[in-house]
Amino acid sequence: MSLYLGIDGGGTKTTCAVGDDVSVLAVETGGGSNVVRLGEQQARAGLLETIARACTSAQISPLRVNAVCVGAAGATHPEVNGAVKQMIQKVMPNASVSVVGDMVIAMEAALNEHPGVVAIAGTGSIVYGRNLKGEIARAGGYGYRISDEGSGQWIGRTAIAEVMRAHDLGRETKLLDDILAEWNLASRDELVRHANATPAPNFAELFPVVQKAAKHRDVLACEVLKKAGAELAELALIVLHRLWTTEQAVRVGVAGGVFANSEHVRRSFYNSLRAAWPALSVCFKVTDPVVGALWMARRMGTR
Repeated sequence: MSLYLGIDGGGTKTTCAVGDDVSVLAVETGGGSNVVRLGEQQARAGLLETIARACTSAQISPLRVNAVCVGAAGATHPEVNGAVKQMIQKVMPNASVSVVGDMVIAMEAALNEHPGVVAIAGTGSIVYGRNLKGEIARAGGYGYRISDEGSGQWIGRTAIAEVMRAHDLGRETKLLDDILAEWNLASRDELVRHANATPAPNFAELFPVVQKAAKHRDVLACEVLKKAGAELAELALIVLHRLWTTEQAVRVGVAGGVFANSEHVRRSFYNSLRAAWPALSVCFKVTDPVVGALWMARRMGTR
C-alpha cells in the first residue's frame, strides 16, 4: 500500500493529511510553518510536530511514505523551497518531495485540475489563475506590509486605521472598545503605540473582532469587510484580464478563513466581480487546501 502526505504550511497553523491511494487516514494540525514569516527554526518545529502527529494518528511510520506535497508561502524562492524540502527529507528520506506555492494547492482543492481562478484570503491573501493553455498569473501575496489585500492582516490593520479616522471625525464606533479588549490595552494612545511597535503585532488576530462587530451591525466594521471583498475582487480581476477575455466564462473558487467566515466579504467579492465580468461562475464552497496537496502527492506517487 502506497502512502502519501499533503501539507498546508500556513503562518498560523500547519495542516497535514495522510492518505493511501483512495482514503484519507488522518488529518492533524499544529503550529505555523511559514518560513518567510516565522524563520526556519520555528517553521521547522511547526512542520515536524504536525507531521509526527499525523503519522501517529494514521499509525504509520514516516519511513513508509512514498510522496509528499507541501504548499508553502514563498515556495517560489529557491532558498525557501530548498529549506522546506530539506526539513521534510530529513524525516521522510524515502519519499519524493515537492514544495509548491500555497496558492497551487488551494487551486487544486478548489478547482480539481480545471482551469480557473482561486482567491485565497486567510492570514495573508493571493489570487492565482490558470487557463486552458496552461498559462498562469497571480496578483497580490507580497506580504502584509505592502500587499495581502483583503486578508486577515489587512482587515485588522485597516480596522485600526478606520477607528482612528473615526475618532478624528468625531464618529462613534464600538469597534475601538472591542479592539482594546482583544489586545488587552487601556486606551487609544496605547493602541497607537502597540500598532506601530517593532516587531509589528499580528493584525490578523483582529479579524474575528471585526467579524463579530459586523454581525452586531457596527457600521465601521461592515465597511471594512466590504472593502476587503472589493480588494480581493480587484486582485481577481487582474488575473482574469491577464488570462481571459471578458466574454469568456471562467470558474472562480475561494479558500481561506476570511472567505469561510465572513458573509460581508463573500457578498462584496461576488458583487464586485459580477459587475465587471458577468460570465463568471463563483463557488463559495471552501475546500481545505490540504486536500489539494494530498491529491498532488498521490499523482506524484502514481507517476
